Amino acid sequence: MRLGFIAAGVVVVCWSGFNIVSRLGGRSPLTPYDVAALRFGVSALLLLPLFLPTVGDPALTLPRRLALACSGGLGYGLLVYVGFSLAPAAHAGVLVNGGIPLFTTLIGWLVFRQHPTRRSWLALVIAAFGMLMIGRHAFRLGDGSQVLLGDACFLAGATLWGLFGQLVRRWQINPRAVAANTAVCSSLLYLPVYLLWLPKGFAAATGGQILLQAVYQGVVAGIVAATCYSFATLRIGPTRASLMLALVPPISAVLAVPFLGEALTVETVLGALLVTTGAVVGATGGHGVRR
Repeated sequence: MRLGFIAAGVVVVCWSGFNIVSRLGGRSPLTPYDVAALRFGVSALLLLPLFLPTVGDPALTLPRRLALACSGGLGYGLLVYVGFSLAPAAHAGVLVNGGIPLFTTLIGWLVFRQHPTRRSWLALVIAAFGMLMIGRHAFRLGDGSQVLLGDACFLAGATLWGLFGQLVRRWQINPRAVAANTAVCSSLLYLPVYLLWLPKGFAAATGGQILLQAVYQGVVAGIVAATCYSFATLRIGPTRASLMLALVPPISAVLAVPFLGEALTVETVLGALLVTTGAVVGATGGHGVRR
């Protein structure tokens, strides 16, 4: 179990940086579709040797492959990258990483009949209040409609990632196979559409901007974080693994000040503290669900 918490800690570090790097990508000439292409293209190329031996694996049927790719890969990635082009990184830290525990628990309860403990419900209520504080902040901004659209993308992405975690746990698939399948299948589904029809901004971007997104999105987020999250989900369960991710908001909010020049508002600070409190409450007690 300790290894599961260590893996979840690695994901916290990776995703804290992911929020900053993705927001930098959203501010650059690169489109959200460019960033997604770099993530899936680079990770698929590197993980192809791990993907090929899984061809014909009875645990990874075609419907399962597509479900994992469209939830934890393609669907999640596109939604959050669009969100980063519209809303601050601090919002992503709270709404994505705070929303994932909420939607993981709700999906487990409504779809897979996993009954959360009282402690888990308490943690989710605390985290939900933190997300409401961020929503209040969005209304106060000058271009509130654009920010709210970005926030909606963050919440939709959190929902898909919650489904992804539940599926990995339910199907008991090897974490390396999950990461390889998610990357390769997402690239096969996405890259042809991207190359033929979606807008691109590579010509206006610098080499440094492209390299930063390629390395962080393709290697750190697409391989390291995805593998560690799958491992943590198998070891400590999707509810507790997802609640650990709520430690990301305060880290992202603080890092956004020097790297992005985003101010720490009262709503953002309170939201981050509430969501983090919910994470600690949920991750430190029991197994998170009652069968």
